[in-house]
Formats: sequence, structure tokens, C-alpha cells
Amino acid sequence: MANTKSAIKAARKSIRLAARNQTIKTRLKTLAKAAKAAVAGPDAEKARAAAIAYTSALDRAVKSNVIHRNAASHHKSQYAKVIFAKK
Repeated sequence: MANTKSAIKAARKSIRLAARNQTIKTRLKTLAKAAKAAVAGPDAEKARAAAIAYTSALDRAVKSNVIHRNAASHHKSQYAKVIFAKK
């Protein structure tokens, strides 16, 4: 248990931020699955739209320090490679 006033506040903050991070990570996983399914399908425009949505969510997650910027860059480049090959 936290002993000081600042430690109590930090513990509350940690719980709140962990919940926010979990929400963002869940959203990223959902968008990744949707993008993967769209890329596997025949419609190139649908795949492109799904990849753009996933890329945008990755950028927002990086901005709030939920995931590392290099990890996001890796995922974005992998989907860009597939999308450009699909055209």
C-alpha cells in the first residue's frame, strides 16, 4: 500500500492510465484484424481504407505513448507494402 500522499495519487493515476492504454491496445488489435481480413479479400479499395484506419490509430497510440514509435512504424510499413503490391 502507498504510504505518502503523492504515492497514493500515483497509484490512482496508474490505474486510470492502464485502463486507457488497454482500451487503445484493444482497438489497435481489432483494427489490425480488420485490415488483415480486408487485405486477404479481393477488394483493393476496402483493404486500402482498412489499412489507413489502422495506420491512423497507430499514430494516435504513438502520440499518447501507448506503443513505441518504431513498433508502429514497423506495422505501418508492413501494411503499406501489402497495399502497394495489391494495386
